[in-house]
Amino acid sequence: MAALSIHERKRLRQIGHALNPVVMIGDKGLTESVVEELNRALNDHELIKIKIAGEDREARSALILEVAEASQSEVVQTIGKIALLYKKATKQNQKLSNLVRHAHLSN
Repeated sequence: MAALSIHERKRLRQIGHALNPVVMIGDKGLTESVVEELNRALNDHELIKIKIAGEDREARSALILEVAEASQSEVVQTIGKIALLYKKATKQNQKLSNLVRHAHLSN
């Protein structure tokens, strides 16, 4: 995946500010069902927030990178236990895509 430009990253962060986490990763870590849910959410919404349990900062950072690799998405931003992920949909759903639904926030 091509790296996002500074302008694109800023726009995605603005949109992501209004979002709530849609995938929570608990103590069991990155399971097959979590990867399936991540892929479904990214295909539908393109831009999602995920929340990762755990107190160890290094372990959370490693898990976020693992999640991005498993879902073939780009990490836009991480703040504490929350990560903002972006993956361009092959066919954008106008009703579900957060990029379309919250486009007015990035102006």
